[in-house]
This record gives sequence, structure tokens and C-alpha cells, in this order.
Amino acid sequence: MATIKDIAKHTGLGLATVSKYINGGTVKEKNKIAIEQAIDTFGYTVNHTARSLRSGKSMSIGVILPQIKEVFRTTILSRVEELLRINGYSLIFVDSKLSPRREKEAVEFVISKQVDGIINIPVAFNKDHLMPVVEKNIPLVLIDFTLPGLEDYASAVVVDNINAAKMATEHLIKAGHTHIAILLGTDDARMDLERLEGYKQAHAEHGIKIQQELIKFTDYTIKQAYERSKELLTILKPTALFSANYYATMGAIMAIQSMNIQMPKDLAYIGFDKTPLTDVFSPPITYIEQPLEEIAMQVANIMLEKLTTENVKPKTVTLSTKIHPGETV
Repeated sequence: MATIKDIAKHTGLGLATVSKYINGGTVKEKNKIAIEQAIDTFGYTVNHTARSLRSGKSMSIGVILPQIKEVFRTTILSRVEELLRINGYSLIFVDSKLSPRREKEAVEFVISKQVDGIINIPVAFNKDHLMPVVEKNIPLVLIDFTLPGLEDYASAVVVDNINAAKMATEHLIKAGHTHIAILLGTDDARMDLERLEGYKQAHAEHGIKIQQELIKFTDYTIKQAYERSKELLTILKPTALFSANYYATMGAIMAIQSMNIQMPKDLAYIGFDKTPLTDVFSPPITYIEQPLEEIAMQVANIMLEKLTTENVKPKTVTLSTKIHPGETV
């Protein structure tokens, strides 16, 4: 069985450097690569139990997400898991099932497992469920949202929601549309309110009056997004539709398909995020694409920095999106 001494001899690095990396510390990038290659060559496995006893750490991260079955976010978290596993951390995933109550229970559960850090994609739009994390001074990284009152404690990785929605709306306006509907999440979610703001800014800058009845909120379920989409398309008949989140996109595409609406002939359409339906729908969907790899890398790197460095100041990283061209506009 390979030992740390074997890894050090193979790489030409000192025992201290190899031990530091294997125990979760930060080393030079070239040394990290050499150590990882040696680990693969020798099939070296870390004794996590021994490491935990030595370090007083569990070497685990709690991850609380809205729905495990949601492809977009699990794609990000799968990559986060890979990046953290390389550094010796395992992830404990808990599904809050879109319930603030379950989310609060999930936080309590992962804390009871003595996790070293917590990653949260919030369901609740206030800080209450995360106060036990703050009180215990557990490193915390949020994805998609920042929460009021946690700016001085939690780091976050988000996208530029205002410009994402503005870009989508302007794309539709430049294609000749002035009756553009938007399908959002709840009316108290910062992410969706920012996307609504981008929609409004595009209208204002092009001198187009906003029709309030074309703005529809949902409860972050595909079912209600489907129902709201059918209401919009049956009663108000916009010439274009922008669904501004994953659930809205899934519901809208299902409604369009069920009504036999031809795109872009009968309706111009832009979704948000790549969904399971995006790849199989005909014609190919035009959608706002988030930088999944960069989101995952930022989340993992911020968490590792918090875990290995004292007094790290919280920060919010805002990333840009782009339009993935399809044939629905």
C-alpha cells in the first residue's frame, strides 16, 4: 500500500508539502498537479478517519438544495463535489423539496453531522434558517441568491440577473416584438425581481410601454409555470415569451408543446437555463446560458479558502451570462 513517503519520493517534493496538501492545505498549483498525478499512479487513498482525528475536522461539507432532481443545479453541484473531493472533502446532500420548513431542518441536520462548511441554494428568502450557521461560525457559501442581513458573513456566487434578462428582452425587441410576456418565480425573490428589472429596463430604453398583465409570477414549480403559461398564451396572446428561471422554462415549454404552438411562427420564445427539454425540443430553444463550470469553480474555491484560511472576508462573485442561439426567435 502506497504511503505519503512514496508520493513525496515520486514527486521530489518534501513530506511537509505532500502532507499539507493531502490534509486539505493549499500548495503551489504545479505541486498540486504533481501530487494528484502521483496519487493516481500509486492508487493512494486518504485515511479520512485518521485525518479527522488529527485535525478535529469532519472533512465533510453540507449541501442544501431545493430539488435534487433539478438538472441545472445538480450539474453545478456535481462539479463542486469533484473539486472538493480532490481536496479530501466529502459532501452531504440534503433536498429541501422547495420547503422553507424542510430547509431549516436540513440546516440543523448537517450541523448535527459536524460539517466543516455549508453550501446553500436558498428556498427561504430570509436569513432565519441560516442563523445557527452564523452562531456556530461555520463557513457558508450561497448559490444563486444573496440574503439580506448575511452580507457580512456569507459569501455568494450569483449571475448578473439584471443584464441577463435585459439581454433576453432586447433580443426579442430587436426581432420586432413589443408584446413580450415574462414568466418569473415568486414576487419576493431577489433573483426574480432583478430579472424583472432587466425586462423593464429593456422596455424603457426602447420606448416600449410595459403591459403589467404580461408579467406573471409563479411558486417555483413546473406545474404552476405550466398553468400560468397556458393562461398567458390562451387569453393575452403575447407575440413573445421570456421564461426567467429553470422552473418557468420547463413549464413554458411543456405548455407551448401541449398547445401545438409553432415557434417562432406563432410565438418567439427565450428560456432561462438549459433543461432536459431544451435538447429534445424542435426547433432548438433559444435560452440564457449560465456559466456552470465557472459557478462551480468559484463556489469550490471560496469554500476551500474559508476552510483553510483564517479571517477570510465574505464576498459576492457576480458572473455574466450569454444567449445560447436557437431557432425560436
